[in-house]
Amino acid sequence: MAKCATCGPGYKTPLDAMKAPQEDLIYVTCIYRNTGTNKPDYLSTVDVDPKSPTFSQIIHRLPMPNMLDELHHLGWNACSSCYGDPTKKRDRLVLLSLISSRIYIVDVGTDQRAPRLHKIVEPIDVYFKSNLANLHSLHCLGSGEVMISSVGDPSGNAKGGFVLLDGETFEVKGAWEKEGQAAPFGYDFWYQPRHNVMISTEWGTPKLMFDIFKWDDVPAGLYGHSINVWDWNKHTRIQTLDLGEDGYIPMEIRFLHNPSAAEGFVGCSYGSSVFRFYKTQKGDWATERVIKIINKKVEGWALPEMPGLITSIVISMDDRFLFLSNWLHGDVRQYDISNTSKPKLVGQVWMGAGIAKGGPVTVVHDEDLKCQPEPLILKGKKIQGGPQMIQLSFDGKRLYCTTSLYSAWDKQFYPDLVKEGAAMLQIDVDTVKGGLSINKDFLIDFGKEPDGPCLAHDMRLSGGDCSSDIWI
Repeated sequence: MAKCATCGPGYKTPLDAMKAPQEDLIYVTCIYRNTGTNKPDYLSTVDVDPKSPTFSQIIHRLPMPNMLDELHHLGWNACSSCYGDPTKKRDRLVLLSLISSRIYIVDVGTDQRAPRLHKIVEPIDVYFKSNLANLHSLHCLGSGEVMISSVGDPSGNAKGGFVLLDGETFEVKGAWEKEGQAAPFGYDFWYQPRHNVMISTEWGTPKLMFDIFKWDDVPAGLYGHSINVWDWNKHTRIQTLDLGEDGYIPMEIRFLHNPSAAEGFVGCSYGSSVFRFYKTQKGDWATERVIKIINKKVEGWALPEMPGLITSIVISMDDRFLFLSNWLHGDVRQYDISNTSKPKLVGQVWMGAGIAKGGPVTVVHDEDLKCQPEPLILKGKKIQGGPQMIQLSFDGKRLYCTTSLYSAWDKQFYPDLVKEGAAMLQIDVDTVKGGLSINKDFLIDFGKEPDGPCLAHDMRLSGGDCSSDIWI
């Protein structure tokens, strides 16, 4: 596919992106915090080219120079939002540290297979210039800037604001939102300029994240249950939509890829629900619950009912399918969203996870399964943890999945995951009728790393992916 010589990074339209060459590399954040291994986190490069002699192998590791960062999400310096600017290149990865608030800029343009550290933005610069901390998600903007969401302030209190980086120098420019406009909680966000809107989600209070998750903290108001609507041009918060109990801890949010669409979806982890959000005829925004994962009644667990804990969602480039992961129940689901108000389940695969047969948890009532699923054993390895981050190829045919959520919660809910390491899987997608199947020829076993088992979290595909690119 010939590249436009006068265009910038990415693709002209989402449908053009679906015709892109197949991805050959994936970059994965790898974490040692809370594992007992006294090593820095690192970025791994995974070969996903089926024609390559190193297919399904880690071919490079880039350790960070600091300890205990808790690398979390990563993203690009430029994407399809800069398509009209030929001076821009998708050649830097921005790695965010959830605990230290440090930002690493990684050069993947010089040698895609062997990334190198380009720059470090120290926490003190983030604190002083934006009064934000605990960095989570990022998107590149059409202006060439990089925008990063925060979970808190430098004191560990909840604060949903946004840090702006210069897209060339990666200097901190300050907070994006107007003074006094930050949301009570922060987590993820997505913007849709044609409707002059951005919508952000809510996690919880950062100082709580250093310890175990306490269920009573949710109804006590220490975690969020709303999404926040922002005026994209004025940088002000204009509406808060309370999702109620089914919307506790709304995490990942996605507009439809069509840049003219005025709707999208948000996955709520503790509430085990997916809400559709949409623009009304009056011009404001509203929500409706469109997917509900029923809790399983259990014995041998922390509570008498186990939520699915939806932790990641992604939408295919043609806006036809939505995928979600249930980290505790252990399944990945594919929904046909041709009718956005009535998603239809068309694919599902199980990894066992929290309700695997032979484990400590006994399911006493289940509206979804007749019996507990078998543990997933792939290439002789028993997969620990549940499906967490998911990332979809541009053509929608390959869904990649890692099993680590956040090291403190991994240690609490899946202690064997911390001991034996995370995994990355590839799930084949039927893009015609719908359907999912685990590729048995692909496995990245992060339990066999040179410095010991580690926790693998977020992923970015070398040429772009369905969670990165936004069109303006």
